[in-house]
Amino acid sequence: MRISDLMRKRRPFVSLEFFPPKDQNAWPLFFEEAERLKAAKPLYASVTYGAGGSGQANTLEIAKRLKNEVGIEPLVHLTCVGASKEKISEFLTELRKAGIENILALRGDPPKGSCDFVPDNEEFQHASDLITFVRRHFPEFCIGAAGYPSPHPQSPSIEEELKWTKFKIDRGADFILTQLFFDHRLYEDFVTRLRNMGVSVPIIPGVLPIMSLQSIRHILALCGANIPGNLYLDLEKAHEQGGSEAVRRIGIQFATSLSKKLFELGAPGVHLYTLNKADACLEIVDGLKL
Repeated sequence: MRISDLMRKRRPFVSLEFFPPKDQNAWPLFFEEAERLKAAKPLYASVTYGAGGSGQANTLEIAKRLKNEVGIEPLVHLTCVGASKEKISEFLTELRKAGIENILALRGDPPKGSCDFVPDNEEFQHASDLITFVRRHFPEFCIGAAGYPSPHPQSPSIEEELKWTKFKIDRGADFILTQLFFDHRLYEDFVTRLRNMGVSVPIIPGVLPIMSLQSIRHILALCGANIPGNLYLDLEKAHEQGGSEAVRRIGIQFATSLSKKLFELGAPGVHLYTLNKADACLEIVDGLKL
């Protein structure tokens, strides 16, 4: 079912993000966690694949199983990496055959070890190119687009970021799913500016439960997001005094509090980055008492 239709029927909601393991030997454990996360009653779950386009075949197979075996509606990532009309058409045709109607159109990340994204061809250089193609040739699909409350590392300013976010909506995206952030005021400002620009589609904030100092340092380095200084100091202090479990407790408390504030600001739902682990997300959803 189209996510845009699901959102009209249920608010507020929780959605999830999965990163499928490349090694199929790890799939049984992955699906065990996915089964447990059904208790969170997610509206949908996005399914990624690796930088450089690796793992797209896994994404398709896991999306099919999430829908048909687990019973969670998938939102499948689609990037410009290795894109061509033929490859995109083939991939979307396979999704359509499986009854999957939702994609998240992204430019994609460069391969591991490379800092710059180099398009494979001139036709698909930006997420907006994918959106234009899908809307023209596969109009039945619901299309999500990424948004950055903190500017993308390669954006010169928030104004430029907002301009291109609106452009993706104008090209046919049905909703915006944001990159992770740690200050509700960033989301509030992002939404207000886009509404003032005439953007009316749902804007779903992405929330990351902080599980360890090591993981948050790695993730921040990858995505370019910023963490409030007070929160980082609290995490360091917790680690010194209580170790990794103390950090985890603060991370879950913060994610729950942030989600509540986002709902108060009118967010239609929150998108939890699961890191393929059920426990933290289930604790957050339990704390939200939706």
